Amino acid sequence: MQSEFNKIRPVLADRFRFLFLIFRDVLLFLIAKRYSTFICGFRLLPPKYLDWTSRIRARRAYYYAVRHVPAYADFIKNTRIKKWSDIPFTDKDSYINKYPTEQRCIHGKIPLNDTMIDESSGSTGTPYNWVRSLSERRESHAFISYFSTFCFGNKPWITINAFSMGAWATGLNMGIALQRNGIVKNTGPDIGKILHTLEFFGNKYDYIITGYPPFIKQLYDSAREQDFPWNNYQVSALVGGEGMSEGLRDYLLPGFKKVYSGYGATDLEIGIGGETPLSVAIRRLSRENPEVRKALFGEDSRLPMIFQYNPVMHFVEVNDNRELIFTITRKTLISPRIRYNIHDEGGTCRYDQMAGKLKGLGIDMDDLTKDEENRNLTFPFIWVYGRRDFTISIMGANIYPEDIEQCLYADLNLAKITRSFCLSISFRRRKCNGSSGLLL
Repeated sequence: MQSEFNKIRPVLADRFRFLFLIFRDVLLFLIAKRYSTFICGFRLLPPKYLDWTSRIRARRAYYYAVRHVPAYADFIKNTRIKKWSDIPFTDKDSYINKYPTEQRCIHGKIPLNDTMIDESSGSTGTPYNWVRSLSERRESHAFISYFSTFCFGNKPWITINAFSMGAWATGLNMGIALQRNGIVKNTGPDIGKILHTLEFFGNKYDYIITGYPPFIKQLYDSAREQDFPWNNYQVSALVGGEGMSEGLRDYLLPGFKKVYSGYGATDLEIGIGGETPLSVAIRRLSRENPEVRKALFGEDSRLPMIFQYNPVMHFVEVNDNRELIFTITRKTLISPRIRYNIHDEGGTCRYDQMAGKLKGLGIDMDDLTKDEENRNLTFPFIWVYGRRDFTISIMGANIYPEDIEQCLYADLNLAKITRSFCLSISFRRRKCNGSSGLLL
């Protein structure tokens, strides 16, 4: 992978690799047409091969962006690039804010047909608009649908989509994606409508409720406060949009058959990765055993969220600051993302490497999910601590949202009265022994 780079055209070795990718793309397209062939096909591909092909697809995406995206060609024009690691990272400050939306699209134009615009939540201060093609959305929808089937089973269910509707990416796309799995009702985060829907259709159906983790808890608490016969229903939850602690999962599981989370970012797409029975088992084992957590994730005392992701769709790296760097490797994007940094802290690990680390601790990874219906997926793992710019610092001590959530849900009395929270630093002046000072 250290061969010379040409900014405009790939070197001869890469041209041959990209030529063979055409045949692989056709095969992947056929495999991905159905859930059964998708699962069987990817189980036959070794983790090392998935890692290799992910890197090659990322290189192809880079050359495609250089030749067809005016903003990206301008972005790298003064950079001396000899190998992949020389390609500069992109993010909102260095790339998105610098170039108009049109210039960041293929051929410098936003297609007028089959294009959708999503708006990010503005959690970092400014909402952004993101353009997506119909093909791009369909691929993401299929992946979400397949992951949901893998986690929740093949039996049809009614999805109650409680994500916020409107311009935001998650709500509308989750509803469309899960139509592949059964009936969908898009209620938005409306507790009354959700409980009425359960009551109207009755307990002859299984249900999956999608939404933000704090809202799912609020829904569960409200149902119990109203003496709604929640336990008469078979309900699972698929959450996303923000992190979820194992304490919150513990709180929800008495009322839900299963609770899984998805990982995405509006900057990229909503279907980057998903929790699986295996990734959740590894996370819960790491919570119980500090030696496991240290062996898998290093010295950090925090417990990250752990997902599995499709390396054919995304090539994921980790920079020196432990931030996740994404290259979307598909050519269906209107606005390609090459080595894009969303400033989430975390890490990655191949499936076979994770199995080796656990084996060194005397743990067989297959034993962790021996009671599950499906065999483990050999997709790589990605773990996420959270957004780096959500951290606050007090006198040199970093306080993370994950730390606060773990504390809140470790105490049942606090968990009952907690919905959501935000972090801020507030100082007030107070007199102490005749002198004044700042008190946190």
